Amino acid sequence: MKIDRHFQFVIIGSGPGGQKAAIQAAKAGRSVAVIERERDVGGACVHHGTIPSKTLRESAVNILHCRRSAALCDVHFRDNVKVENLMTHKTNVLRAHVAYMKDQLDSNTVTVIHGRGRFVTKSIVAVTKIDGSVQRIGADHIIIATGSTPRTPDNIPVDHEHILDSDSILSMIYLPESLTILGGGVIACEYASFFACLGVKVTVVDANARLLGFLDPEISDIFEHSMKEHEHCRLLSDRNIRTVEWDGVSCVTTTLEDGEGVTGEKMLVALGRTPNIRDLATDKADLNLTDRGQIIVNEHCQTNISHIYAVGDVIGFPALASCSMEQGRRAMCHALKVDPGGPFEFIPMGIYTIPEIASVGLTETKARAQYASVEVGYAPFDEVARAQISGTQDGLLKLIANTADRKLLGVHIIGDGATELIHMGQLALLAGFPIDVFIENVMNFPTLAEAYRIAALNLSNKIPKDTDLA
Repeated sequence: MKIDRHFQFVIIGSGPGGQKAAIQAAKAGRSVAVIERERDVGGACVHHGTIPSKTLRESAVNILHCRRSAALCDVHFRDNVKVENLMTHKTNVLRAHVAYMKDQLDSNTVTVIHGRGRFVTKSIVAVTKIDGSVQRIGADHIIIATGSTPRTPDNIPVDHEHILDSDSILSMIYLPESLTILGGGVIACEYASFFACLGVKVTVVDANARLLGFLDPEISDIFEHSMKEHEHCRLLSDRNIRTVEWDGVSCVTTTLEDGEGVTGEKMLVALGRTPNIRDLATDKADLNLTDRGQIIVNEHCQTNISHIYAVGDVIGFPALASCSMEQGRRAMCHALKVDPGGPFEFIPMGIYTIPEIASVGLTETKARAQYASVEVGYAPFDEVARAQISGTQDGLLKLIANTADRKLLGVHIIGDGATELIHMGQLALLAGFPIDVFIENVMNFPTLAEAYRIAALNLSNKIPKDTDLA
């Protein structure tokens, strides 16, 4: 079949995974093209997800800090607060990050082709441009990094004005008085905590018994308790919905299966995300998919077709931007036959709720299933001087260790700074350190990092003194 251009590597999608894959190949001296359907590079992570949502979170956290200083100031909103006013520097952040990503691609001589890519054969991708013209691109290797879109059940009429998904939620003009959120995963919990802190009356409806059920149970229980204690938040767990409808005026009504009705000015549907493969024509490349539409890959992110790789949300869990970047780099290293470095393990998870949550390594349940003897150490933030000073003592750091050799197995944190603190635990896990490393070394005082020392001391007191170090 005739082609218009040929590259050694073609990447479909310019999000975190695609961008890092492209740079890795370009630095190796290969010819590289990135196919991006949107006007700007960056993908949903940059334009609809991580960066915009965390910009809103920053405003919510700042307002929360001001309210904690109630003796000094009284914080309240005027009527009809515009969401955009709570994200005043979002445009500048987006512009700067897109410029950085574009500069990285340009300086490494990566060709960016704007249009929708789809497979014609296993080695040819057709790109349909905005003017309708089609360009056929040949490739020695292809990396799929097309990301995901919000999943919307058929019985929920998302209109992106009254009933919104996680891509359109921040397009609201005004901050609503009330908001119903469907779902109990990361996106649902993040937005629930943001809007509750901004004074919106939030009702979370989740079909599962626990929010964030994949986390260590103690951590998710603490978060759930904090949400229940919040004056603007209501949780309805283990509940299924029957219907959702907008009344045509000012209210979205959700009818639960037990007949109870829940009303809100707006609704956010946060029931997971679906891999972006619908327009790829994966059947033309004979790619194997899961029953959920995810592309099946091996440990190198290689599909069943040896010269085609897939990275990021399109291959499923953990669907983190940070993980996607590393998957893109490692997939390209494998294709280039370059050593990517040490094993790809101990991926930290950061959840930007208020308060933050982070974890790395084994949960207590999994640790006890894998090891004969396990102990747990705790550092409640109300024992940490820095947390007392900042008024953020409603947190916890939890260490899990194997008593046989005192080796660290997992770290789980909830509280301010959790997504930064987790990296100390990640490095200890990667190095195979015993918990004693946190006891025998000096940490600045007062800092939140001191929680590691407190938890390690608590844990050490529970391990028999005659236990030998590995």
